[in-house]
Amino acid sequence: EVQLQASGGGLVQAGGSLRLSCVASGFTYDDFDDYAIGWFRQAPGKEREGISCISARDGSTYYRDSVKGRFTISKDNAKNTVYLQMNSLKPEDTAVYYCAADAQGWGPNPTLYDYWGQGTLVTVSS
Repeated sequence: EVQLQASGGGLVQAGGSLRLSCVASGFTYDDFDDYAIGWFRQAPGKEREGISCISARDGSTYYRDSVKGRFTISKDNAKNTVYLQMNSLKPEDTAVYYCAADAQGWGPNPTLYDYWGQGTLVTVSS
């Protein structure tokens, strides 16, 4: 069973930076580089939304408009790890951030992802 662990959240002031990490493990019949990895967030009272994702095939990336130019997704296949560098953080970025994996496709829709980490809390103060 594939397992994901997200980490790197914390409390920062507006304008600050954080780097989130997502470490994947438990591969039996496939490999980490067979999976698309997505970052999602859920703020209180709101639905979970796709923030960024990276494809398994060619490394293509997607960013939600509200984070474009501020967040950068990257991956290290040797470490089974995906990163989300978050710069110029805003209070509206406050949420629990989740990483997720899917072997069939990629995109910002959370319903297509098969495996989820437990999330890491990001709080941005003003």
